[in-house]
Amino acid sequence: MPSARDQQPEPVLTEKTCDLTQLATDIKRWAAELGFQQAGICDVDLNQTSEHLRAWLAAGYQGEMGFMAEHGDKRCRPDELMPGTIRLISLRMDYMPPDIQTLQVLNNPSQAYVARYALGRDYHKLIRKRISQLGQKIEAVIHPLGHRAFVDSAPIMERAIAQKAGLGWFGKNAMIINPKAGSYFLLGELFVDIPLPVDAPFTSNHCGSCTSCIELCPTGAIVGDKIVDARKCISYLTIELKGAIPEDLRAPMGNRIFGCDDCQLCCPWNKFSSPSHEADFQPRHQMDQAQLLDLFNWDEKTFLAKTEGSPFRRVGYERWLRNLAVGLGNGPASEDVINTLQNRLGVSALVDEHIHWALERLKP
Repeated sequence: MPSARDQQPEPVLTEKTCDLTQLATDIKRWAAELGFQQAGICDVDLNQTSEHLRAWLAAGYQGEMGFMAEHGDKRCRPDELMPGTIRLISLRMDYMPPDIQTLQVLNNPSQAYVARYALGRDYHKLIRKRISQLGQKIEAVIHPLGHRAFVDSAPIMERAIAQKAGLGWFGKNAMIINPKAGSYFLLGELFVDIPLPVDAPFTSNHCGSCTSCIELCPTGAIVGDKIVDARKCISYLTIELKGAIPEDLRAPMGNRIFGCDDCQLCCPWNKFSSPSHEADFQPRHQMDQAQLLDLFNWDEKTFLAKTEGSPFRRVGYERWLRNLAVGLGNGPASEDVINTLQNRLGVSALVDEHIHWALERLKP
């Protein structure tokens, strides 16, 4: 039997000695082992998306999201974000928890509707960790390796990368749709500096004549094929917007207090989606069944305790109350609701404005 001294570690390959085709196959297998449902590889040329981005920004559709314009065309040049990058690995992870009563909650004006991706742990932490682990697996085979993981955390055209890597097509709602998985998934990227073989881009479009997402968007935010005016989008209004929600958009928000899924709920391709069994995507604190009034009664200490590690932290306590006040104003009037709204006056001018709006709507 050989001694421990005789046992040598597996040799680390270099770019010149590695079978890159086999490595690409291994990467997709490792991605699946790490919980991703699909991985694709593309090069760094995203120039075809730059014209669309410029037109979108010129129209002002980004609203208060100034970061969308700050980097200009850099979003379309990934190799400038991480010099030396020549390949992009796009990964998708399904997030819809099983047995979630989505439509029942959306149609109950007393309940709080939360975008399904946000019910559990903040996905940024979960997915970034898994992508970093994928990078480490690759680095264990080929060295040296330059790599960096991204999850909606840098100026990256992640949907354009996903389409070019073969993960799906751009739907009319500007979401990436996969013919076998719908659109209930999150994206992440791993930038690498090795010339892996690339996958064929997804060039076909299977939306056909369907316009359900455009017609059923509550606020009319989808203003053209693949064009979303963020200033009208409920996800933007409830998460990104720091000031007052425009009055004409408050009533269409209904009971949606954090994000919106309507353009996906009506998409026929989502009948092919599969539930996620990732523990971190399971609802926390029963947020899939929460009542608007119960959430509105949280004080700031409770909010911070209940939202630790959650996407809700992005909005902070003040905007949390702002969103809930709108939801209550769109719900049924009751003495309890009216009294609770009145008792909350004085938190801030922003919250007060939305409380007064809600009380006006709830008048007999």
